Amino acid sequence: MADGSAASVEGATTIAADRLRSFIERVERLEEDKAAVANDIKEVYAEAKGEGYDVKTLRQVVKIRKMDRADRQEQEAMLELYLAAIGEA
Repeated sequence: MADGSAASVEGATTIAADRLRSFIERVERLEEDKAAVANDIKEVYAEAKGEGYDVKTLRQVVKIRKMDRADRQEQEAMLELYLAAIGEA
């Protein structure tokens, strides 16, 4: 009976190791994909810069477009308030 238990534990360990390896390999593939997408984005910004667009402003526009309208309005109101408080508005 001890041999059967040892074999089942070893089998479970092998299955767990295979599952762990699968997770790690999936993450590695996704990291490669992420690096490729980041490089593609970098190339788009470089192309825009080459045509005379301000990349810093483009990045800000992309960031703003991702935001919820209410969150964006709240952030803009806070910015205006802070600028007014320091006499910059």
